[in-house]
Amino acid sequence: MEQFYTIQGEGFHQGKAAYFIRIGGCDVGCIWCDVKESWDADKHPKKTIREIITDIKRYPAEIIVITGGEPLMYNLTDLTTELQKNNYRTHLETSGAYFLTGSWNWICFSPKKFKEPLPSVAEKADEFKVVVYNKSDFAWAEKNRELVSANCRLYLQPEWSKKEIVTPLIIEYIKENPKWEISMQIHKYLNVP
Repeated sequence: MEQFYTIQGEGFHQGKAAYFIRIGGCDVGCIWCDVKESWDADKHPKKTIREIITDIKRYPAEIIVITGGEPLMYNLTDLTTELQKNNYRTHLETSGAYFLTGSWNWICFSPKKFKEPLPSVAEKADEFKVVVYNKSDFAWAEKNRELVSANCRLYLQPEWSKKEIVTPLIIEYIKENPKWEISMQIHKYLNVP
């Protein structure tokens, strides 16, 4: 769907420079999705892996974040293999609704209630991020936390349109459950893509 060089605004790697590859296509259907234009893959031009890497080389990028839509709707093995051959670190952002393909340096597993995540993806996650839209999301986060490894970083992130309401709830929840951390979408506060 699009490619751009910016900073990672969320999770463990927030604040680091990163090149984003947003892949079109998603059937997870989050009501609060901020890139609904990514859902229909046919609305976006196709690019070869060579074209993607040529575009990346215009920037001093080290981290490549592959996101969507839902990137695991596709086999990402060839793309990630070529990126790693070119000395890029590959990071994935996925709902975990599809089987894991590709070679990854970092996996952000962010399951959604709208399509059941696969335990086989969850167990490979380096970070587990739950978008909090309402109070029931805390119990859902705890239930799905059982799918990830003991070393996985745990993040609660306020849904952007409800941040004033849910951020205080997240803060209190983390104070009571310090295994969790907060992720704040700093790219939106900084007004960068």
